[in-house]
Amino acid sequence: MTLIFGHRGSAGTMPENTMISFQEAIDAGADGIELDVHLTKDHIPVVIHDETLDRTTSGTGNVNSQLAEELVLLDASAEFPEFKGKAPIPLLEEVLEWAASGDSRFIVNIELKNNIIEYSGLEEKVIALVKKFDLDERVILSSFNHGSMVQALKIEPRIETALLYSDGIYKPNDYARRAGAKAIHPLLRTVKDELIRQSRESSVSVRPFTVNSDEDMKRLIEWETSAFFTDFPEKAVQIRKSLS
Repeated sequence: MTLIFGHRGSAGTMPENTMISFQEAIDAGADGIELDVHLTKDHIPVVIHDETLDRTTSGTGNVNSQLAEELVLLDASAEFPEFKGKAPIPLLEEVLEWAASGDSRFIVNIELKNNIIEYSGLEEKVIALVKKFDLDERVILSSFNHGSMVQALKIEPRIETALLYSDGIYKPNDYARRAGAKAIHPLLRTVKDELIRQSRESSVSVRPFTVNSDEDMKRLIEWETSAFFTDFPEKAVQIRKSLS
């Protein structure tokens, strides 16, 4: 079965990378959520996509120029003003505590946003939180920084890693295996049915991003793709049910 991951939660309908967005995705029946992590000025993992605060929050400037206690007071509903006051920036610890507390065993894909700013110690800090909540088997670490994923495996080989990429890679399954990764997360336009077939033969999972059209969702499900990331998990779940 093709698994469905809520991209930044349910980013098409809720403020991205917020608790209400993550809850919306799980309530819709998603098999997992995807989120992004940076480090604050005091080196605490915080959940936000951009290196800066300007697009999605009531703040301005770089994420890593402010303390965690300052960031959690900001409103992250900028693109969905109807949720103003209901969508603070969450710390990664808050999200993982929530994920560990419920009965649902959904997957949490944590993207380490260290391909533009190389946050020293990001891998260690994220993995320490994953282990704190005993989520080793329910977490996937991913990054466009493939060296970071190799480093993560050295720290804790039991946590799955995945390689993100936006441009074509020659023999991506072979490349992933050499890096110790169990999955590749390619930009949707780079994905062909041959790659999906090869992934099944090589035991490397393929999870494309970001899949929002009905046509693309149906195509990937029919190809028996491992999983995909979507801003509209509720719609994706409904389409998957209609094809079963």
